[in-house]
Amino acid sequence: MGILKIPFVGPSDQARSTNASAQRSVNCYLEMDNASPRAPIALYGTPGLSLAFTLGLPGIRASIQLGTVAIYVSGNGVYKVDSAYAATLLGTIGSYTGPVGITSNGVQVLIVDGTGGWLATTTTLTQITDVDFPAGVTSADFLDGYFMVTGDGTQLFYINETPNVGGDWNGLDFGSAEGAPDNVIAVKADHREAWMFGAQSIEIYVNTGNADFPLERSGNAFIEFGCVAGKSISKIDNTLFWLGRDQNGEGIVYRANGYTPVRVSTHAIERAMQGYSRIDDAIAFSFQMQGHSFYALSFPTGDATWLFDIASGAWTEWLWRDPSDNTLHRHRAANHLLFNGVHLVGDWETGDVYALDMDTYTDNGDPILRLRATQTLEAEQKRVFVSSLQVDMETGVGLATGQGSAPELMMRYSFDGGHSWSNLRTASIGGVGAYGTRAIFRRIGAGRNRVWEISMTDPVKFAVFGAFADVKRGTS
Repeated sequence: MGILKIPFVGPSDQARSTNASAQRSVNCYLEMDNASPRAPIALYGTPGLSLAFTLGLPGIRASIQLGTVAIYVSGNGVYKVDSAYAATLLGTIGSYTGPVGITSNGVQVLIVDGTGGWLATTTTLTQITDVDFPAGVTSADFLDGYFMVTGDGTQLFYINETPNVGGDWNGLDFGSAEGAPDNVIAVKADHREAWMFGAQSIEIYVNTGNADFPLERSGNAFIEFGCVAGKSISKIDNTLFWLGRDQNGEGIVYRANGYTPVRVSTHAIERAMQGYSRIDDAIAFSFQMQGHSFYALSFPTGDATWLFDIASGAWTEWLWRDPSDNTLHRHRAANHLLFNGVHLVGDWETGDVYALDMDTYTDNGDPILRLRATQTLEAEQKRVFVSSLQVDMETGVGLATGQGSAPELMMRYSFDGGHSWSNLRTASIGGVGAYGTRAIFRRIGAGRNRVWEISMTDPVKFAVFGAFADVKRGTS
């Protein structure tokens, strides 16, 4: 067979049987470039984290921009953060943990947490004391002068009485999403429409200007797919994404194409998600970097984060590596805010807010594990003898000093479809400027169902384009 080019780059797509596909991509994303004969598809490292600032209470729960400042909810504290990242505590809300709804009319920020509602400005935080403010709401958005809140365990959604006055509520200003007998768990404004997400259905409302109640159902727009986790809803690529549910099951990720839900998750991702003991606590955020629009979906109970790249249509795993025991956990980021021209993400556990950056190669100093396991390869079930494997990647990316000054690529392989693995081997990928270095492994062995896995923890650029193997096919 001679030199064989291996289809090395791909998504996380482990099949129910790894003999069919053992693919994993951890802390990587795919980039398609049909104009590149060498690398029509490449694998790059996901962005790292550098500390931007720290708030005084643990757990960044929500964030939003208000004029030239950002408003953050951390623990039960509400903070104003200026462009120099100086934080001022404005006050406290009624809970320390749990879902928070946050939205703004440009002057006021409305915060709801299931215990009450608060209004923040650039200088103050006040609790809404109107007796008609609905109790127990956890989701909020804004449309045409109206704050919309829901998520109190009923079919109802509520709006403020006087446009743009967040403290003025009337007990009669509510609507009821009754197209299906399920509760409204979240509201999201999109294209001047209010999407009321129920557990098994979605109803669309528009502002008709009706003097009694301005939000009315939009014609016959009724979607017979619901949402299993209200915090999984996120807007990116001019549409909405969410973790779905209907009367037949749950655990499929959809994007809206008009009023039609389009499945974007794969069987492999769905099987992983549905294996978690709980998925109704899923949270999501979206961000766009270097032309890639990402939807990041985390499962606190499942301790995992999945990253969907809209440009490539590929899912990968986005995980944090605990340096104390090297175990992998869900990513540190719980929410995202583009502020000051910087992608800021809040830590779900601590009060830290990080800058998300493609040229940062650690998670706030912690090593990032980059890992790629290939498809399961075979040659008509004949034994294949492998003399060497060369990974085609960017080399000479080492640092001047410290960890990463002599970066190494680790490799192991399986000849039984990913059921058992060889010991790890290492190969240099070159110190700073050593661009001619080849990441090559020799004397590998023979087998039928081959899976290759490479990984790296050095804090350097990770760019993989493919691989070549020197192979000979046996007769049996």
